[in-house]
Formats: sequence, structure tokens, C-alpha cells
Amino acid sequence: RICIFSLSTGKLELVDRVILSQEAWQRRLSAGQYRVARMKGTEPAFSGEYHDLHDAGLYRCVCCGTDLFSSHSKFDSGTGWPSFSAPVHMNNVGFHEDRSFGMVRTEVTCARCDAHLGHVFDDGPSPAKTRYCINSASLSFVPSHGKNREKGDMDGR
Repeated sequence: RICIFSLSTGKLELVDRVILSQEAWQRRLSAGQYRVARMKGTEPAFSGEYHDLHDAGLYRCVCCGTDLFSSHSKFDSGTGWPSFSAPVHMNNVGFHEDRSFGMVRTEVTCARCDAHLGHVFDDGPSPAKTRYCINSASLSFVPSHGKNREKGDMDGR
């Protein structure tokens, strides 16, 4: 079990980790979502569904529905990927060294299901100066005024 912050309750909640076989993830996700979230892929810049979305709402993990980022922390970095200054809570994300492509970067994952989300960089806005560069394919968006537009909620929220 793991402690995850729920934006709807404003509390840390003890939840089960989400562990599925690769075959189960493939059945649950689209081919693009699976390639990015489960196989650590990257969508091309400016191609993702949410890179230019400016609506108020919540971004959740497309795999398990964990609350990840609020639209309040989203900003236009000009990179072509959704960029956020901070997650909704540090408990909801994990960090891992990524040495792929001849670079050293910090990978960001969902703490509950280990989905690959993207990377975090130290060139974001003040005061934290962090830029969470996140793939749209790893996210689902819940508008502040409506229901979830995508699958990905393991708790029926």
C-alpha cells in the first residue's frame, strides 16, 4: 500500500499500488498510451492532446487515475509538452535517474502504478524553478466543471 494525496478530499489516503501484467496494460490503454506510459516512450512535441489546453481542471494518471497535476500549476514552456511547476503532492510522483539518449535526466513516474510521465528540469518559473515536462499520453484530464474525459480511474472517481 502507498499514501497518495487526493485533491477531492484534500488528504493523504492509503491506497493499493496498481500492478498489472503488460498484457493487461495493453488491453486497458490505447497503443500510444501504452508506448509512452508503460514503455517509457515520448510523444512528438506539439502533438499531445493537452500541450495547448488551458481549461481549469485536474490531470490524472491515464493508467490508474491518481491525481497528478492541477491546471493551476500548468504553464506554457514553449517546449510542445504540457508543463507544470509542481505536482498536486510529492507523494503522488516518483523520481528516477534516466541515462537514455546519452543524457542524464530525472524521469517522473506515477507513484501508484509506475507509469512513465515525463521528466523534470530545473528551468521552470520562480520560485521553485521546476518544469515537469509531461507527456499528454500519460494523462487524463478532468475539467473542474465535469466528468473525466478519459479512462484511467481505478477507484471509480
